[in-house]
Amino acid sequence: MYVRIFLKYLKIGGGKMGLQKVISAYIPQGVFVVTSKMNDKINGMTAAWVSQVSFRPRLLAVAIAPQRYTYEFIKNSGLFCINTLGKDQIDLAKHFGFKSGRNTNKFENVAYIYSLNGCPVLKDAIAYFECQVVGECQAGDHIIVIGEVTDHKILKEGVEPLIFRWEDFFGGVED
Repeated sequence: MYVRIFLKYLKIGGGKMGLQKVISAYIPQGVFVVTSKMNDKINGMTAAWVSQVSFRPRLLAVAIAPQRYTYEFIKNSGLFCINTLGKDQIDLAKHFGFKSGRNTNKFENVAYIYSLNGCPVLKDAIAYFECQVVGECQAGDHIIVIGEVTDHKILKEGVEPLIFRWEDFFGGVED
């Protein structure tokens, strides 16, 4: 029974699910707001492609399209902060994901503090991990930015993280 229900879930508009939707369904990922600073400005963006990539040293990576405004901030400062969102924070994820910080202050009406080295930390995040950039590499249409954790804190114990589901953010649209 479960298999039939899941197969029905994979059908979109009578056709089969496209490859990006299949990847998103079968390789689960969290939803994060990646923040950074550039001089006296701050910015952030929603990201799902975030991962730990090393135990020693503790390295985290985020894949970012190089045209994103936040990438410019990370390149300038050498810092980024991964803010982990809770399962009920889809609206906050969309707030940071569907408009550019070039044209709007995404932090207006959003409570935040600063990490050890000055990156914005969302007060409503369930945890954060500030990272110093140690490298990057090209990966297709994205840059994988690798950073060593320099500061972190669990802000809300016991809250489940938000898991990315394609339809929560893009509906039936797929490139």
